[in-house]
Amino acid sequence: MSGTVIVTDSTASLPAELAQERGIRVVPLQVVIGARVLDEGPDGATPEVVAEALRDFVPVSTSRPAPALFAELYRSLAAEGAEEIVSVHLSGEMSGTFESAQLAALEVELPVHVVDSGQVGIATGYAALTAADVLDSGGTAEEAARAALARGQAATSLFYVDTLEYLRRGGRIGAAAAIFGSALSVKPLLEIAEGRVAPRERVRTASRALARLAELAVEAAGDQPVDVCVSHLANAGRAEELAAALTDRLADGLEGREVMCGELGAVLGAHVGPGMVAVCVAPRP
Repeated sequence: MSGTVIVTDSTASLPAELAQERGIRVVPLQVVIGARVLDEGPDGATPEVVAEALRDFVPVSTSRPAPALFAELYRSLAAEGAEEIVSVHLSGEMSGTFESAQLAALEVELPVHVVDSGQVGIATGYAALTAADVLDSGGTAEEAARAALARGQAATSLFYVDTLEYLRRGGRIGAAAAIFGSALSVKPLLEIAEGRVAPRERVRTASRALARLAELAVEAAGDQPVDVCVSHLANAGRAEELAAALTDRLADGLEGREVMCGELGAVLGAHVGPGMVAVCVAPRP
């Protein structure tokens, strides 16, 4: 094991094989479906399970990892030879996960650099991967933490939802509620701004929403090298359509890299509901 280890949480949406390849440890959040409490992941709460529960009006909520869970992982990493840890997590404005990691860091002997990415989903994952890149190139833990923070701040996360109802249920709608009010017939385009869900625009049809997402993603990318990911919950067709469009329109900035496309994780899916499509544009360092 290298002297510094990267830790993140399951909302970072890193494929398990990629996290393992890069030596990134992942702490699961939990999804509460009815009376069942499940860890997010292929053997517990999956996007399909969450989407079905939401459609059936089964109560769904989410829960952060307890500080003790982080502390246990940090201590086990120290026992394996880690000398420092960089712990990169989703926005502290959206979840108590960052706070749990901070509290755990106070309980362990080795230095833990806890980073609030200010983001959700793969934007947090890109921040964690950037931290790993810095370590691989010989950088310090402090440099890795700063790079992760900068990558999160530079990313643009945009998404479309069929309805604001799920965001309202989970209390994550923030300023969007004041803007959109009860106008649930529109197709809201939202973004992550200062770590919170905020309104970006509203359009009248799903087709226009997807077209506008593409336009906004191209605008966010500009002429710089970028990583791009399209995510969805129970809306694979539209997500694949958007990914294909961005592959063509952002070819120069992608420099041969794929536009990632896949289902949103169960925890985030619980708050946006079936039909959601998101795009993340993350300028490369």
